[in-house]
Amino acid sequence: MDSTWHNTIDKVIHEPARLSMLACLYVVESADFVFLQRQTGLTGGNISSHMSKLEDAGYVKVVKTFVGKRPNTSFQLTPKGRGSLETYCGTMKQVLGDLAD
Repeated sequence: MDSTWHNTIDKVIHEPARLSMLACLYVVESADFVFLQRQTGLTGGNISSHMSKLEDAGYVKVVKTFVGKRPNTSFQLTPKGRGSLETYCGTMKQVLGDLAD
């Protein structure tokens, strides 16, 4: 097994909560806060904290709007985020494939 794989794993994505949120965003155009809570089982505070890290990395775009008079926060995977997640998945497939060898 290639021992340098750990240097190529994106640590921002590798954290389980962030990986879960990115996986949800990968298959939808956008998702609001409540949808992500329901899909991931994460608390509101966890989502906010991890989304800040993903936004800082340029992986997600946070969109704040109003629906009627109520605030609504939604998230979209950016092209950079989509590419980084695809690279991460490819790296993980290689790492896990190497285990079978």
